[in-house]
Amino acid sequence: MRVLLDLERCQGHNRCYAIAPEVFDVDDYGMAVLLHDGVVPDGLHDKAALAIANCPEFAISIADSSADSSADSSAGAAGE
Repeated sequence: MRVLLDLERCQGHNRCYAIAPEVFDVDDYGMAVLLHDGVVPDGLHDKAALAIANCPEFAISIADSSADSSADSSAGAAGE
């Protein structure tokens, strides 16, 4: 699972950090920051999903893994 953060929508409520500090951090200005380049460690998917659901600005989303998979398979096909 990978999460994305829209910094233009983030207003610094920090609910994500309060719910999942293993996935999110807060910068010096109080804005959310993704840890681990947005890759959610195993065992923390439920906490990340709860943080996404609790963002009042809808600034956090789950990356479309199917787009990543199709891009990887396209690159593999082009290299063959």
